[in-house]
Amino acid sequence: MSLSSTAICTLFEGSYHYGVAVLANSLYKNGFRGSFYAGYRGSLPAWANNAALQDMGWGNGKTLKVKDDFYIHFIPLTTDYHLTNYKPDFMLDLWEGPAISADRMIYLDPDITLIVPFAYIEEWIDCGVGVCEDLNSPIEEFNPRRIGWKEYYKKFDITLTFKNSIYCNGGFAGVNKKDIDFLKLWKNLQELMALEIGGLSKSTFKNAEQIESAGRYKYYFGKTDQDALNATVEAYNGTISYMGKEAMDFVTGTPLMPHALGGDKPWLVSPFSFFIKGVRPRIADKKFWEYASGPVNAYSRNKVSSMNFQIKIWSFFSRFYSK
Repeated sequence: MSLSSTAICTLFEGSYHYGVAVLANSLYKNGFRGSFYAGYRGSLPAWANNAALQDMGWGNGKTLKVKDDFYIHFIPLTTDYHLTNYKPDFMLDLWEGPAISADRMIYLDPDITLIVPFAYIEEWIDCGVGVCEDLNSPIEEFNPRRIGWKEYYKKFDITLTFKNSIYCNGGFAGVNKKDIDFLKLWKNLQELMALEIGGLSKSTFKNAEQIESAGRYKYYFGKTDQDALNATVEAYNGTISYMGKEAMDFVTGTPLMPHALGGDKPWLVSPFSFFIKGVRPRIADKKFWEYASGPVNAYSRNKVSSMNFQIKIWSFFSRFYSK
């Protein structure tokens, strides 16, 4: 199988390294061959101990050779941005540096697992900038949130034009190189947003205390990067290719990349305790442990086998008891 002309990237810190490992496995098992770039803060996980220093023109980057045709490049980050606000910057920096020859650039959050052939994802983003509908979609044309973006960016002579009511999730963005201006625009809109929210070190305002501490906070940037992404969709003159809520398994349908929203990440979930609470296993939980068995091994075989068994039992009994 030949190497892909697509570069994949993600951003992580802390326990999210488990998600990176399983995301990598899901990419490989679904046909991706090539380079996976992982920007990180903190220390590298134990499963990356064999990564070797490599001159990528970006700090002290290390490369883990997973297979002869699959590499994970770990790139240490020095930015003070919250990582969720660093996505367009990271993608552009990769395209100007170690991934300069890539024809496409795809960002995936590390709590996503790909479960469809990778070739389909490439075909999708060749149709236009690839985005997925969020759980909180739709947001209609005259919703105060959209009006807030429109009025704010008007101050900077940036015109937002309503396209449809779909509100996109910030966990995935797929861009063909011909659409690189989309990333430049997203980066610019985030930098302008920073003036309103008190800097890009802030992310996802949820409560009154956060609103007060932010000072200049406005509700229309409550999801920071995600709101800026959706404003970019309205400001961009090129083609946007949408997938619906089913793509991330937010509604019933055919999922492409189950996305484990919220604090209950698959690597933190306890099947027994969640069953007692009456919570059913998500596809994100099932697929995470299904893909945890390699070629990147963040867990022992016994751990993976045990979790897959527990999830099967959890799934079976949830048919009879759940809330």
